[in-house]
Amino acid sequence: MGTASSLVSPGEVIEDVYGGEGGEACEIPVEVKPKSRLLQSSFRRGPRVIGASFKSTGSVELEYAAENERLRKDYEIFRVSKNNEIASMQKKEAKLDEENKRLRAELQALQKTYQKILREKESALEAKYQAMERAATFEHDRDKVKRQFKIFRETKEKEIQDLLRAKRDLESKLQQLQAQGIQIYDPADSDSDDNHTTVTTAGTQCEYWSGGILGSEPSMGSMMQLQQTHRGPEFAHSLIDVEGPFANVSRDDWDAAVASLLQVSPHVSQALWSNTVRCYLIYTQETKAELQAFIQTHSLRLQRFCEGLGHFYLNVSFSEEKAALYAAERRQEIERSSVCVLLLKSTVSSCVIEDVEEAFVKTPDSRPLLLYLRTGERKGEKEEVFTLSPSTRDLLERVNKADKSAKLKVVDHAGSVEEGAALIFTQLERVIKQELLGLELEESGAVEEREEEDSGDVLWDLHDEQEQTEAFQQACSTASRFSFQKYVDQLNDMVAAPPPTPPLLVSGAPGSGKSLLLAKWIELQQKNSPNTLILYHFTGHPLSTSTDPVLIIKRLTVKLLQHFWSISGLSMDPSKILEEFPRWLERLSARHHGNIIIIIDSIDQIQNAERHLKWLIDPLPANVRVLVSVNVETCPQAWRLWPTLHLDPLNPREVKSVISTECVNSDIKLTKDQEKKLERHCRSAATCNALYISLLARLITHSKSSWTLETTLQQCVLCQDTVSLYRLGLKAALDSLSTDQEKHIMKELLCLVCASHNGISESEALELFPDLSFPALNSLLHNLERLLIITYACGLIRFQHPQACEAVNQEFLDGGKCRGSYREKIIWFFSEQLKQDRVTWRVADELPWLLQQQEDRSKLQMSLLNLFVSQNLYKRGHFSELLTYWQFVGKDKCSMATEYFDSLKEFEKTCESEQSMSQLANLYETLGRFLKDLGLLSQAVAPLQRSLEIRETALDPDHPSVAQSLHQLAGVYVHWRKFGNAEQLYKQAMEIFENAYGPEHSTVARELDSLSLLYQKQNKYEQAEKLRKRSVKIRQKTARQKGHMYGFALLKRRALQLEELTLGKDSADCAKTLNELGVLYYLQNNLDAAKMFLTRSLEMRQRVLGPDHPDCAQCLNNLAALHSERKEYESAEELYERALDIRKRALAPDHPSLAYTLKHLAMLYKRRGKLEKAVPLYELALEIREKSFGPKHPSVATALVNLAVLYCQLKQHSDALPLYERALKVYEDSLGRLHPRVGETLKNLAVLSYEEGDFEKAAELYKRAMEIKEAEPSLVCGKAPSPHSSSGDTFSLRSPALPHTSR
Repeated sequence: MGTASSLVSPGEVIEDVYGGEGGEACEIPVEVKPKSRLLQSSFRRGPRVIGASFKSTGSVELEYAAENERLRKDYEIFRVSKNNEIASMQKKEAKLDEENKRLRAELQALQKTYQKILREKESALEAKYQAMERAATFEHDRDKVKRQFKIFRETKEKEIQDLLRAKRDLESKLQQLQAQGIQIYDPADSDSDDNHTTVTTAGTQCEYWSGGILGSEPSMGSMMQLQQTHRGPEFAHSLIDVEGPFANVSRDDWDAAVASLLQVSPHVSQALWSNTVRCYLIYTQETKAELQAFIQTHSLRLQRFCEGLGHFYLNVSFSEEKAALYAAERRQEIERSSVCVLLLKSTVSSCVIEDVEEAFVKTPDSRPLLLYLRTGERKGEKEEVFTLSPSTRDLLERVNKADKSAKLKVVDHAGSVEEGAALIFTQLERVIKQELLGLELEESGAVEEREEEDSGDVLWDLHDEQEQTEAFQQACSTASRFSFQKYVDQLNDMVAAPPPTPPLLVSGAPGSGKSLLLAKWIELQQKNSPNTLILYHFTGHPLSTSTDPVLIIKRLTVKLLQHFWSISGLSMDPSKILEEFPRWLERLSARHHGNIIIIIDSIDQIQNAERHLKWLIDPLPANVRVLVSVNVETCPQAWRLWPTLHLDPLNPREVKSVISTECVNSDIKLTKDQEKKLERHCRSAATCNALYISLLARLITHSKSSWTLETTLQQCVLCQDTVSLYRLGLKAALDSLSTDQEKHIMKELLCLVCASHNGISESEALELFPDLSFPALNSLLHNLERLLIITYACGLIRFQHPQACEAVNQEFLDGGKCRGSYREKIIWFFSEQLKQDRVTWRVADELPWLLQQQEDRSKLQMSLLNLFVSQNLYKRGHFSELLTYWQFVGKDKCSMATEYFDSLKEFEKTCESEQSMSQLANLYETLGRFLKDLGLLSQAVAPLQRSLEIRETALDPDHPSVAQSLHQLAGVYVHWRKFGNAEQLYKQAMEIFENAYGPEHSTVARELDSLSLLYQKQNKYEQAEKLRKRSVKIRQKTARQKGHMYGFALLKRRALQLEELTLGKDSADCAKTLNELGVLYYLQNNLDAAKMFLTRSLEMRQRVLGPDHPDCAQCLNNLAALHSERKEYESAEELYERALDIRKRALAPDHPSLAYTLKHLAMLYKRRGKLEKAVPLYELALEIREKSFGPKHPSVATALVNLAVLYCQLKQHSDALPLYERALKVYEDSLGRLHPRVGETLKNLAVLSYEEGDFEKAAELYKRAMEIKEAEPSLVCGKAPSPHSSSGDTFSLRSPALPHTSR
């Protein structure tokens, strides 16, 4: 048998019947692996032929069988070997599986261990954070306990001080009684307070609460004295031991004077009513042409000038034809006017005579007056002279007679109308600049320079301050209609509670009179406690700037700091302002010789009050009280635990009194039934609060309404809350208008006020409504003000109460839905001003805020990139507001800086003139200051340097503006701690200011303060102290020389009143008044007048009381101080000796007045080099203090140091050493080992040891003194003196430099 292949010839085709298609044929390959031998033999034999013999075929098959057997065996061997390999691989796989399982188990164990460690780490971190929180809480509680302990200690020390003072009083009275039978002088007969003097120390509290602290005078040897005391009189009932010339004068006058001298805030002109220059123009038909020419040609220039200085300008005039319709408005406008201008020709009307009588005759000194008299007219070469009518001539005679102070300015004119209008403008501009705004007659650049100089580094908004002043004055005038006496007494009792005292809460419903009560209480405090520093803030509607917490705290901080000569340490960073205020309050309260009261009205209206005013819940310093008012419904829960005074609704008697008073003033009489109806209506809490009753009374007496009294009462009774009553008032106001146009204007105006940020001014209203005349606007506003709907604040029309705003919102704005359209109108109005380059404070206040409210980010960014808008906001201190706008736009600090840089570069390409380059330099400087305040110091340098380059090129290298750039650039280097560069720049700036203004200018004082702070950072305390003292002297002298300081006006008025009292016969009272007059003139720096009155007082007392009376010693003491001020030391010495002789014979040996004279005479001896004569006086002063205070009192230690210093100057070192050591022991026991007085005494001991040659001891003492110095907290422009400090005689030892020890 063969295979299938043996039956087929090579090349033949076999059909595929199993799957082929279409008869397609294929070859089936057969793979065979024959032996090579067989293959070779078959190849040798050649191809096999079909039909060969059977024999050959069989042999082949046998061969194949053998081959197959052999292959089978090979296969079996191969299979067995492979099976063995597979078994081996399976064993290895089993081992690997076991190893894998073991490794997996180990991995799982490791994962569990890792998870455990991770959990332990998280637990450790959580424990760490909890520990840190506990540590922070503990630290806060520790500080709180320390403050509470401090307050407790101060309270107890005050009680001890009171007991010592009472003891001294009793001993003094006992000695006086014992001496009555011997001495000629009987203390009970004296009209002077000199014999009843009680001396306390710094920090003693005033009339309303106790809680003072033990105090002492600064050491005579202090070389680190920080606060130089203002020289002033010695008072009979002085709360502090004041170093100064005068004794026993009116405390109120001196406190008012010192407060005025310490005033460094911008001056608010009192000649402007509500920040508006109101020019009242009185004219006749004959001078109407001049009036129109003035208004059309020149008025706009005055308006732009006033706008540039942050004021409004308004022309007020009533035509003769309609003047009779506006009689009440005319009288009101004359009262409010800043300047009155009378334009006359020949005849006058009755209305003109009435206005002239009111403005020029009755109150000629109330405002500047300008008379324009057209005496003729030129016709070609001829001049026609006009004849005055008898009535005009008589009117002019009365005006001249009333002008006793010669304030009337007369302009005679015989030319054209245009020339006359130009003359009026020239005189009016001079009056506005000089008399109203207190400016020099130079271009606006000088004014800007002066503003920059006055403001220094402090960014102050004059409008915010004036707004607060006006709010306080309005509240005071309104409060006079209500009797708050019971609440005032309760407030006094609550304030007088012993410390620690939390803030006091005045609560009540909206409109209950909380603001009125606080204003009345502030007014009484200012009158009765002039040495109390009162800081107040009244908030407006919730969206106004008056509710911005950063601006509120910044304003309070600046008002607090302004009483301590420097405010250069104030940060502009919003978060730092809020954070640092309680620290400033605690530090500065220790320096204030009196009490500090902070009053915040409607504190719940402040944005995020609980978060931003956290310092309220911390313990307050002993001499600080905080009063806040809130609405009952919106009072935060955390504040409800504070001591609270709740204002109850008015009782029926008070309701009747308010309504009756208003009716009597308006000549309206209510019937019994009407009174009973009102009484029944005003019984609920909502209808008997102060605001509701006031508005109700105004509606009843509203004369312009067409409603009858009965109709008005019926409508009022239907109103069950204040908002509904306000809505009725709006309807009554609309009903009083005669035309639809007037009604439309009233609605539009109130809606614009409601939609605005801070309100709308009168001049803006006249621009928004071109068809509206001023008399019509004035009548409308007068009517709304009468109905308690609107008021004025800083020249802006605002709602008098939030409920009035809500009534307008409901009545005219459909609950606020239409407010957006009115905002768009205001946006358009201010955008048009921006296109005209009129960038005023009003544009900066309103436009960005309105765009933010409308959520128009692109336009908001465009308005902010108007560099003058951002500059206006920043320079007025609205730092946080500017940042808020940029955050709303979506820009961070760096992106904002880049945007400003790009805008400045674009603006610089358009600058060609000198004025534009000056503006560019100001913009670069503002940007640099802004970036510095943001903390972007590296980016702040470039604009400040560019500002410096521009000013040096465009102006002059020695121009004061260049010094300003140097000052700002130095500030950046201080932040970078590049003190060498900063010092060089400060010195260059100071040199320029000294050359430009003189060595005693306020700008020089600012540079001295900056250098002093710089030296403190470098631990150069002696150099810093020297510069600081020079700065304080400059500021004191500058303050005394400023004629517009507030306090001098008070002193002058008081002096005139006292002069009238001295015209009678000789008496002790008259002599006392003369003495007081001498003091007042001294405070005004009029030493000649002071000497005259003090001499007259001395002569009169010698005649009336005798030459040995203690009151004569008082006059001698004051005259001696005056001669010492003039450096007439011989005369001063003689007078002091006479005063000392009288007081030694008339007073007790330890009487404080005797100690005063001893102190000043000893100081004079020392100044003149008579040290031997000064020694017994200081020894006697030490003896008096030991008897008065006890041997361990700090004041005794001060006397010991003073005497030791004197011994050192006499080279009696052995006598000085025990005195120093005893003083050091007293200071350490009474004040603590780290008190500044201890450091001062250690330093004096170091000087003494150095002079004795004990250098190691000197170095050790000096090192310890410096450690105390460095530990003392820095404050403003120097170190904070101890709360125990008071002023006194301070000498300093001039010592050689001590060798520095290694630290």
